[in-house]
Amino acid sequence: MLLTAAVARGVADGSVDLAFRRWGRPRIRPGSSFIALTHVIEVTSLERVDPAQLSTEDARRAGYEDADAIRATLCVNTDNPTYRIGLRCIGEDPRIALRADDDLSDDAVAEIRSRLDRMDTRSEHGPWTRDTLAIIARRPGVVSTELAVELGRDRAGFKNDVTKLKKLGLTESLEVGYELSPRGVEFLRRDVT
Repeated sequence: MLLTAAVARGVADGSVDLAFRRWGRPRIRPGSSFIALTHVIEVTSLERVDPAQLSTEDARRAGYEDADAIRATLCVNTDNPTYRIGLRCIGEDPRIALRADDDLSDDAVAEIRSRLDRMDTRSEHGPWTRDTLAIIARRPGVVSTELAVELGRDRAGFKNDVTKLKKLGLTESLEVGYELSPRGVEFLRRDVT
């Protein structure tokens, strides 16, 4: 579920606990969670609502001045039903601490190497993990489109693969492009394949 940066910050600091979306069918469920900015957000409730019945309290809880402001954001896909989504912050993104951890034991390096090798083996487009880490190390802050072209990949597939590396704490997203995390730098230094 995509949240604006302002809404994600509001959920993290507790000033926002609702969001509203139009969907043909719900894309989330209560109890599920997702990462927004630097925090893990839990979906606490989900209910279909009539946008005409939204209140000033709903607006305040969603980070808006009034209900008309919410309705204005819901003007897309007006044939789809509107859902009120309860949200709460349940902690910091665990990948932040992971990517900062560059004190890798030999076992940790071997585990990362094993996971990358499995990703390479299962890939439909051949081994990609080391090439992706290498290009990010060589060209930090470069837009994903350029990096994908250099590797002969489509942008969407490349970005999906970088997300897999991010989950291992090896990369981090910048405003534009990516860079290796301290963990990624240390792994790449010690990865001898």
